[in-house]
Amino acid sequence: MLAARTGAAGGHLSEDSSKLRRQSGFPAGGKDKSPKKTPDNGKDSSLSPSGPSQLRARQLAALREVEMSWYLKLCDLSSEHAAGATGMPHRNLGKSGLRVSCLGLGTWVTFGGQISDEVAERLMTIAYESGVNLFDTAEVYAAGKAEVILGSIIKKKGWRRSSLVITTKLYWGGKAETERGLSRKHIIEEIVRAMTHVINQGMAMYWGTSRWSAMEIMEAYSVARQFNMIPPVCEQAEYHLFQREKVEVQLPELYHKIGVGAMTWSPLACGIISGKYGNGVPESSRASLKCYQWLKERIVSEEGRKQQNKLKDLSPIAERLGCTLPQLAVAWCLRNEGVSSVLLGSSTPEQLIENLGAIQVLPKMTSHVVNEIDNILRNKPYSKKDYRS
Repeated sequence: MLAARTGAAGGHLSEDSSKLRRQSGFPAGGKDKSPKKTPDNGKDSSLSPSGPSQLRARQLAALREVEMSWYLKLCDLSSEHAAGATGMPHRNLGKSGLRVSCLGLGTWVTFGGQISDEVAERLMTIAYESGVNLFDTAEVYAAGKAEVILGSIIKKKGWRRSSLVITTKLYWGGKAETERGLSRKHIIEEIVRAMTHVINQGMAMYWGTSRWSAMEIMEAYSVARQFNMIPPVCEQAEYHLFQREKVEVQLPELYHKIGVGAMTWSPLACGIISGKYGNGVPESSRASLKCYQWLKERIVSEEGRKQQNKLKDLSPIAERLGCTLPQLAVAWCLRNEGVSSVLLGSSTPEQLIENLGAIQVLPKMTSHVVNEIDNILRNKPYSKKDYRS
């Protein structure tokens, strides 16, 4: 479950559209009920782990890798088989033990709105059969319909609940004053205590944040440690070629200090990176809709035209790698090892299949290719610290 804040994607969303993304949420993965528990693995509660503790963590990680290799060899399995025989890589969500597919499927705008229930089922089926185990939604998406549709599809398909990680977000619930926000009454003391209660009651297994600042996340972590409660494990943030600062500068520090991972959304910048807006706004596109006037204004602005020119310069790189521009953009997000999972939003099966193909492009994202992209974008944020050691 993710706890969200109000605000604009990239600072330019309208008030209505910003409500869709600033909420509080839970990654409620695994079994339907989870036992009452304390934070994962009982790690030291200090904000700045010492050198020995970091060394111990690396040793444990190496040991787990050796154990996994031994197990796979014993069972005559490959690492691809361990990932569901689909080739879909899985990563830990932050420093928690929760394993999520590096690509997830989001339901914002599409489920219960832009697409039919039949198309939604088709999209989920394609994702699931491709190795995706992470599905993201929110109580505000389509006024709650997105959650209902997602749940109905899972029930209809008969997929094991234990094989899925479902994340939802809370904040903009209903019209009444008590139906929105992050109070204990709304989610069933405020955020950290409420989230701890939700997990202890078995309603979710983990909780994270969405669109929170680094300072707010650190404060939540400190409160959780101080009062023996459960801290957040991830932050859901916008991340794409033209939005980099938070994920590349702020979140790495949080990951190395307190283990908070990044689950990113909008890898194609609401469709801007798809290439469909290279010659203006097509009549059938999302930006042509009245409720997406903010997106149209962004596209036709001076900055929007500069972005389209940069995308044209990136096209030869995509062609050389044998992929499409959207696949290059998604793979570029995945090349960041600090990103646990990238949420895809698709309105057609063809779009989803194309975007899932980014997995095949990821091995081609060498340092040389990344530098080529940075030289074209010229927007790489500056970080004073190196947390790789």
